[in-house]
Amino acid sequence: MPRGFGFGGLLIVTLAIGYASADEGMWVYNQLPTKILKERYGFEPPAGWAEHLMRSSVRFNSGGSGSFVSSTGLVLTNHHVAADTLAKISTAEHNYYRDGFLAKSHADEVPAPDLELNQLVEIVDVTDRINQAVAAEASDKAQQTRQAEIARIEKESTEQTKLRSDVITLYQGGAYHLYRYKKYTDVRLAFAPEFSIAFFGGDADNFEYPRHDLDMALFRVYENGQPAKIEHFLKWSAKGAADGE
Repeated sequence: MPRGFGFGGLLIVTLAIGYASADEGMWVYNQLPTKILKERYGFEPPAGWAEHLMRSSVRFNSGGSGSFVSSTGLVLTNHHVAADTLAKISTAEHNYYRDGFLAKSHADEVPAPDLELNQLVEIVDVTDRINQAVAAEASDKAQQTRQAEIARIEKESTEQTKLRSDVITLYQGGAYHLYRYKKYTDVRLAFAPEFSIAFFGGDADNFEYPRHDLDMALFRVYENGQPAKIEHFLKWSAKGAADGE
């Protein structure tokens, strides 16, 4: 779950095992490489599959991403994504970044006041509207007009839906998508391992697989003082994937 703004709206699809390929990479949820998936792997995403993954994903305002993994608001992310928050909520008595933490009940979960999680709930293609408002040139005036139109779209969307609304530039200006996010501002720490096991192997192992560390953390989102009820989440499986899945 790499740190960065755009991962809240991206699905990482690896279409080659053991070697690099132009077919692997990151794809927006509404533009999956369905033809390649079908031709090479015989996989046709069922209706609602991409939307389910999209709504199961969250973006951290501190940088990085995660996934809902329970119907009661539990979010799984990397320890290195949680690191800034762990440092902020640590006290003289409890160093969560160094020593880790485990909540034995919901009541023990530790609030993270500055943390906000954004769940992407809708993508709208606004390319035509922006292109119609802006002259096909790279002048400073065109750029100002483009930014003004983007600001209008975001403002209108926020007022109409009450959702956080961000226009994302794709393909170096080839497309513009409006991302609508549900915001969770009551976020609490449920679990984090000790730094020594979370970062075992150092940065050199950060992009290696398999890895021998515990680079993970669990947060929970709340609404109205109660664990949020989440419809879309990734289910745990102690057995792993079966043939054909």
